Amino acid sequence: MSVALAERLGSLPAMDVAGRVERLRAALHDEAVDGLVVTCLTNVRYLTGFTGSAGVVVVTPDELVLVTDGRYTDQAADQLAAAGAPARLEITATEQRAVVTGALTGARRVGLEAEHVSWAAQRRYAEEWFPELELVATAGLVEKLRRAKDPGELARMEVAAAVADAALAELRPRLLDGPTEAELALELDATMRRLGATKPSFETIVASGPNGARPHARPSGRRLQRGDLVVLDFGAVVDGYCSDMTRTVALGEVGETADRMLEVVTAAQAAGVAAVRAGVAAAAVDAACREVVAASGWGDAFSHGTGHGVGLDIHEAPRVGATSDATLAVGDVVTVEPGVYLPAHGGVRVEDTVVVTPEGCRPLTHSTKDPAP
Repeated sequence: MSVALAERLGSLPAMDVAGRVERLRAALHDEAVDGLVVTCLTNVRYLTGFTGSAGVVVVTPDELVLVTDGRYTDQAADQLAAAGAPARLEITATEQRAVVTGALTGARRVGLEAEHVSWAAQRRYAEEWFPELELVATAGLVEKLRRAKDPGELARMEVAAAVADAALAELRPRLLDGPTEAELALELDATMRRLGATKPSFETIVASGPNGARPHARPSGRRLQRGDLVVLDFGAVVDGYCSDMTRTVALGEVGETADRMLEVVTAAQAAGVAAVRAGVAAAAVDAACREVVAASGWGDAFSHGTGHGVGLDIHEAPRVGATSDATLAVGDVVTVEPGVYLPAHGGVRVEDTVVVTPEGCRPLTHSTKDPAP
């Protein structure tokens, strides 16, 4: 690990966890609910800093309660303290229902996270846990708060992006050695971990030659060859926060059509990035990319949306696509990733993760877009 990366990993600023809870309470007031039961583990982490695999958070106007089991007694206490979360910790293996219902004493209307509660769980809550309460299906209350990243979150995402940048720079010469897609993907993952990542943000994509025409191809045993276009889509996680980047590399002479694909997609991606700023419709960013690709005659070969939000999850709000109804706001972190996919020639995708600002955007990913290995 470089000294610079080590210093950045060791000096990450604090995040405003307490402020998140107060903003959520304001949202509960607007929804006219007396409390919220948070079961999505990503949202549990966002509100408390707790990273265990089992936990429920109860939010009321006066309390924030984290309920988990004895496996996490010390971990939960340490993480709550480190995050500065204004939460009461309850450890129970068998009485979770009693603790949760007790935290909601006096409530009449209680919200459940509709996008994260199964039908069976909703029936259990209604019939067994809260038979005397009115249960309200809430949508995206915590996720809306997660959209605008605070300086601590952005610092973690910048380091995650720097880790991915460094890993690609280190391994770029390996592409000419003829590894298999699976071998190179594994090396990218291992290098990111060695450089400070907790794990990859998602299953790393290495797609060469004809496999590159599949936007989400899984790494295979195919060996990289001279004349291939190679799509590399990957990211790192640092302290829970993700990065996401795609670069397409040309191994030697790839032919006139492939060269033009590289030019078109690179230009489309630049147009999309230029369109990003606070107050702009996410659909307008998609349109900026799509217009360039359509002008080349390959509009039908751009077969996916232009991007998505990134944060604690690799895909979160806002969605950047033709049918998105989102408007970009300061602090949003989104990807811009147009592509062209032609089975006879392979695929090209170029992607950056950017932070939305009032005047435009600031890139977090900085690897060269030069297609030479």
